[in-house]
Amino acid sequence: MSNKPLVKPHVPRILSALEVPALLAVPVVMVATAAAGLDATAGLTLLVALLAVGLLFASFEASRPPLRQLMPTAVLGATAAAGRVLFAPIPDVKPVSAIAIVAGAALGRRSGFVVGSVAALVSNFFFGQGSWTPWQMYAWGLVGYLGGVLADHGALHRRGVLYAWGFVSALMYGAILNGYYVLGFVRPVTWPAIVAAYAAGAPLDVVHGVATAAFLAAIWKPWGRAIRRVVAKYDLSTR
Repeated sequence: MSNKPLVKPHVPRILSALEVPALLAVPVVMVATAAAGLDATAGLTLLVALLAVGLLFASFEASRPPLRQLMPTAVLGATAAAGRVLFAPIPDVKPVSAIAIVAGAALGRRSGFVVGSVAALVSNFFFGQGSWTPWQMYAWGLVGYLGGVLADHGALHRRGVLYAWGFVSALMYGAILNGYYVLGFVRPVTWPAIVAAYAAGAPLDVVHGVATAAFLAAIWKPWGRAIRRVVAKYDLSTR
């Protein structure tokens, strides 16, 4: 039997290098296509979002995480999905962003992305799948990914920065989903229409931000301590 690795050594490095460009491509294409007034704006931006999500999942898989690292990532993704369903009666009070940030900080940026994306995908089997699902996967994945990046630079050790990121991450999530709505359903795309769409979503985005900061205040220390203990015990760090 051949002992050759299933993934060529250079593939993880290439995928890792493409992560940031792929994530940045989504908002860049959104703005560019809207400014150009292209008829296929919704389909093109959806394709770019799908490719970005696929590349991040491929990068996570290519890093060859051991089963003992996949388990906490899967558990956190399932917990985030269950939390979204549990809080369904309260509009925009959802723990998904907070759990994705904790996952990114404790397990690495790719795990943070996977947790946020999986939570969106799985919970939408309850809320309903549709063209919005890839956008939610991208947006919540980005929240977890950037949470991991901030943690890598030591920024989230300061509670003020942590809670600020929790609040801002919800506004970022809302901005992406509002952009999806504008590109997919608003015709013609004009500045007044864009401003009206974002203004209508602003109160819910603020509620989401406050809720995310509150969830972080509740789970950051106990969950973070427990996950870091598992990371240290089984040498799961990807940093």
